[in-house]
Amino acid sequence: MPPSSPNSPPDTLTGVVERIIFFNAENHYTIAEFRPDLPPRALAKERTEPVTIVGPLPGVECGETLHLSGEWTRHAQHGAQFKIAAFRSELPASVYGIRKYLGSGLVSGIGKVYANKIVDAFGTDTFRILSEESARLRDVDGIGKKRAIAIKQAWDEKRTERELYIFLQTYGVTPGQCVKLVKHFGAQAKPILMNEPYRVAREIEGIGFKTADRIAINLGFANDAPPRLDAGIIYALETLQEEGHTAYREADLVAYSANLLETDSKFVEARINALVESKSLVRHQPAGVANPLPGSALLQLPHNDRAERKIAEVVSRLNRVGSGLPPIKAAAAVEWAEKKAGFAFADLQRTALQNALTHKVTVLTGGPGTGKTTILRALVEILKAKQVRVHLAAPTGRAAQRLSETTGGFASTIHRLLKYDATTGGFVANESAPLATDFLVVDEASMLDARLASALLQAVPARAHLLLVGDTDQLPSVGAGNVLKDLIATDTVPVTRLTVIYRQKELSGIVTTAHAINEGNASLPPAIAEVAEIQARNDLTFITATDAEDCVRKVVQLVTEFVPQKLKWPDPVADVQVLAPMHKGVAGVASLNVQLQAALNGHARGLRLGAAEFRPGDKVIQLRNNYEKNLFNGDIGLVRSVDGVAGTLEAEFDGERHTFDRGDFGDLALAYCCSIHKSQGSEYPVVVVALLKAHFMMLQRNLLYTAITRGRKKVFLVGEPAAYAMAIRNSEAKQRITHLREKILNLST
Repeated sequence: MPPSSPNSPPDTLTGVVERIIFFNAENHYTIAEFRPDLPPRALAKERTEPVTIVGPLPGVECGETLHLSGEWTRHAQHGAQFKIAAFRSELPASVYGIRKYLGSGLVSGIGKVYANKIVDAFGTDTFRILSEESARLRDVDGIGKKRAIAIKQAWDEKRTERELYIFLQTYGVTPGQCVKLVKHFGAQAKPILMNEPYRVAREIEGIGFKTADRIAINLGFANDAPPRLDAGIIYALETLQEEGHTAYREADLVAYSANLLETDSKFVEARINALVESKSLVRHQPAGVANPLPGSALLQLPHNDRAERKIAEVVSRLNRVGSGLPPIKAAAAVEWAEKKAGFAFADLQRTALQNALTHKVTVLTGGPGTGKTTILRALVEILKAKQVRVHLAAPTGRAAQRLSETTGGFASTIHRLLKYDATTGGFVANESAPLATDFLVVDEASMLDARLASALLQAVPARAHLLLVGDTDQLPSVGAGNVLKDLIATDTVPVTRLTVIYRQKELSGIVTTAHAINEGNASLPPAIAEVAEIQARNDLTFITATDAEDCVRKVVQLVTEFVPQKLKWPDPVADVQVLAPMHKGVAGVASLNVQLQAALNGHARGLRLGAAEFRPGDKVIQLRNNYEKNLFNGDIGLVRSVDGVAGTLEAEFDGERHTFDRGDFGDLALAYCCSIHKSQGSEYPVVVVALLKAHFMMLQRNLLYTAITRGRKKVFLVGEPAAYAMAIRNSEAKQRITHLREKILNLST
């Protein structure tokens, strides 16, 4: 069909969605195969040819009938396409459309086989039967009472979800968010949205203030209505929390919130006072100031205040209560460990060991190659020889595995050490039921955010020792807080800083480059132009790229060709981790994942939800803590199987298999490439880092340092030399605002 002229009225098209070819979850842009309805006088045996439609189609699924308005255009490569300007969706009315809709796997319990049987039995009356006379489903061959009830329940949920989505589609609510709303509120979802829209932002993870605010404003809520201002102030603090802050200066929060809400500061100030009175916010006046300036107080969300308060209380208690260790002569124990190791320790290493044995709370910090592993191995051997109960923990599974390998002791993740209790929604090990340990060693402590650190420290017995080990030059925790640096800054616990590089004699390019980065040395490591020029003996190589497309090409070449063929490591999925500073862009996390999935796992058939497709064999990452599944933010797994009919997939994490349905898919992402932030606490045999000037917003010295120190055997930097220099010159890491240091100092005095 020819394209419309510019002055002609919009074309219209009605028909059934046959197949969704592409869907972008961010803007809902869709490319679909669409079969127009037959003209009124067509013969029954006739069938129209499918056409391509393009444009935003939020929430639309295969089999739905759409009424489209727009215009015909012609694509240079794909020919005629119908460009959508507006659409209206309805459940299909034809037998063909009903069969397509039910057979798409949208309704749990109805796959293609049962869809055909049900439609054969009830024809165009199918949807009415499902809604009003579901008992008649038992007349269909193979459907008994139990299956009929399950189908009815699934159909009702899907109908509620669909009605809700039609209501919400103008507000940018995604299908996955609709699923969460229906699961949480059931049939009351729509009334709650209409009467208490800001409640949704409080109670549903993944649906934030902005979405609730769009709904509320469109429903007529006033711009300065107290529920809106209260929700906006809380949202402002939650947004700042995502930047790492656990507290914020009151005057700055007023300005930030007023700008966010597009309202007058006086309304925000009044509501902040009301929120403090109702204990929805906690206010801390500056310590030791008789007449503090207006707006100089720090404000906190209650859970952040509670978390920091508990950390301070535990540190104070541990420093106050005597040690539960058996008598240990620290100097003699260190000499014994030196003889066992076969070499003399450096002075700082001896100091670190003696501090850990004689003080209840100590910190050990230093970069790669500075001897932290030697100290930990010696400490564990001394404690085991004295029959001390030692527990080793780290924030991530990979860090725990590495800690176990280097010390010879058993190590676990912090979450698994504390054990989640699904019935109470808390940890089994806590202040009332502490860990049965005499000595707790926590590695990668720079990753501890305030909430996790609080839960962990509360589980430490009063007479036990605590050693926190970390590298303060790495990126801070993903979650809010700056626990390790705040504790060091109090000067209330002994801190050993290791500065001498012992692995330098091995000519480790990874170690020497990491320390050069920390020192601000922007000299580029030896650079080459092509992957074929790599010298296998070097453990760190910079491969220059002319632009983003060239960077992507070389990253894929490294992973798919060089590693398996030249390094002789047969499993690039398991052995290689690609990292990027940003999610968006040609050489961002999202794009690299698509390219690497196509190169490493392009032939498998998968399950698509929005822009993502998960295939058997895919490497995936868990994006949030899911205590019921015992999965945590940053866990890496493999997709083992997908079920297109049921709309589920099964993925394996650390030997345990877990089932995910469509409502859970938002918790997963492809992990062939991860952000550098997500790689914290992990080490990989081979690391490939994409580094371009286009990543300038994220290029910082500690980010580059963290990326390079993730590699155990090989690190390849692929990108622009100027981007490397930009990162090193930017040493001004954003200062996190917290109140932990003040809390610890208050209790110590």
